[in-house]
Amino acid sequence: MSIIQIKNNLGVAKYKQIIISIEKALIDKVLKKGDKLPSINSIRNKYGVSRDTVLMAYSELKARGVVQSISGKGYYVKSENINTAQKIFLLFDELNVFKEDLYNSFLKNLPKNIQVDIFFHHFNYDLFSKLIYDNIGNYNSYIIMPANLKNTKNVIEKLPSEKVYILDQTNEELSDYQSIYQNFEKDIYNNLVEASTLIKKYKEIILLFQDNKQPLGMQKGFTKFCKTNAIDYSIIGTLENHIPKKNQVYLIPDDRNLILLIKKAREENLTIGTDLGVIAINDSLLKEILEGGITTMTTDFTEMGIKLAQMLTNKEQLKIQNPINLIIRNSL
Repeated sequence: MSIIQIKNNLGVAKYKQIIISIEKALIDKVLKKGDKLPSINSIRNKYGVSRDTVLMAYSELKARGVVQSISGKGYYVKSENINTAQKIFLLFDELNVFKEDLYNSFLKNLPKNIQVDIFFHHFNYDLFSKLIYDNIGNYNSYIIMPANLKNTKNVIEKLPSEKVYILDQTNEELSDYQSIYQNFEKDIYNNLVEASTLIKKYKEIILLFQDNKQPLGMQKGFTKFCKTNAIDYSIIGTLENHIPKKNQVYLIPDDRNLILLIKKAREENLTIGTDLGVIAINDSLLKEILEGGITTMTTDFTEMGIKLAQMLTNKEQLKIQNPINLIIRNSL
């Protein structure tokens, strides 16, 4: 008896019948891991279906991790687990407490039969490219955090556009893809305007900006605010050899440099919130209590994860901006 069963006038798409046939064969132990599946041509010739119909069925099973293709040899059973309805490729730039909140929220709000595989490119274009190229066709959806890497469209466009979701940072060349993103230029500017009365108590505002990691929009919004309000400003790449001075206010994007700034302020006998102002990017429990409370500009990563899960579950083609909000505390 043939593994594949396709019937006309059944009311079920023929590619779905192929999938159901293979799933049944796995349940009945007729097929097991490592077994070769019937070739595309043999199914086409026997049942009079198109190659595209067979390929659609095999591609879906491949995306779910049930089968794998071996060049020049055909398709083989990769896993006997047929309970995974979808597999999702999730590519982050790095793991930190904020991305962990996003990831956990995303998983919590997905159906239980969806498998998520997470990868990290660490702001390395070659690694970014390799991870995507190596996984073309292996997943139902691709969630990609391109960060500030340049020319990412050249890689991402190799994937089916309807399966791609851009996360956190986007840019003009990726504007056609569905996304959940932060508008750093607009929101950083607006947050600084909201805090301007406090900021103007200081003589200079300093942005710590690493252009290989931080969003360019952050720098643009910061610079626009300073020039519009005629505020003295500086942009520095590192705090390593920098000595903070009285009447400066700092915009700090990452936790490591926030702690380093506080350490240096203590060494110079400067009090955070009076002698020295501090605004951090992204809120956390630590920042609520550190130095009596650190002022933050923050997005809701938990909400971002919820929205992302809803988009995938409902197959929505949307572009959603996750706002950045200002939380004023004692550090300013």
